[in-house]
Amino acid sequence: MKTFVLGIGGVTNGGKTTLAKNLQKHLPNCSVISQDDFFKPQSEIETDENGFLQYDVLEALNMEKMMSTISCCMKSPRRSPVSADWRNAEEVPILIIEGFLLFNYNTRVYEPPDPPGYFDGHVWPMYLKHRREIEDIEEIVYLDGTKSEEDLFSQVYEDLRQELAKQKCGTMLVCQQRALERH
Repeated sequence: MKTFVLGIGGVTNGGKTTLAKNLQKHLPNCSVISQDDFFKPQSEIETDENGFLQYDVLEALNMEKMMSTISCCMKSPRRSPVSADWRNAEEVPILIIEGFLLFNYNTRVYEPPDPPGYFDGHVWPMYLKHRREIEDIEEIVYLDGTKSEEDLFSQVYEDLRQELAKQKCGTMLVCQQRALERH
């Protein structure tokens, strides 16, 4: 059975990791890959005219390594049911990939903390720029970041359950069709 992949993208420090980890606690056979784990060393990160390290650009990430990790996880998914909530769904491996520039390529610990003005002067404008680049992708569901963590989790969890049910139903229909063709 194919791995079901869920991508969670959005602005830096916007709750992507929290949502991904919360979903992982409630979903069977679920793994999470965080784009934050693929930053290049600080010595390879460029600095802008204001002296800010440019972490919020694709060039700051080792995307080849991230894509290789995703590929490996999809080839041999981990199977470990963690919730009895989804009857008969244990065989569906789920991979959640979360990151701030997740859809722009075919909770970070801030030590030391960001300098004053960094979020407003760099992070938010870069997020808006990158979001405009992907707004035409129809499969992306945008979440309202002003909603509570619980509301966001409930919305994503329910959407995911419905999508997995559709996929499972489609797989069952293909299997039934093949069985009928053999007879």
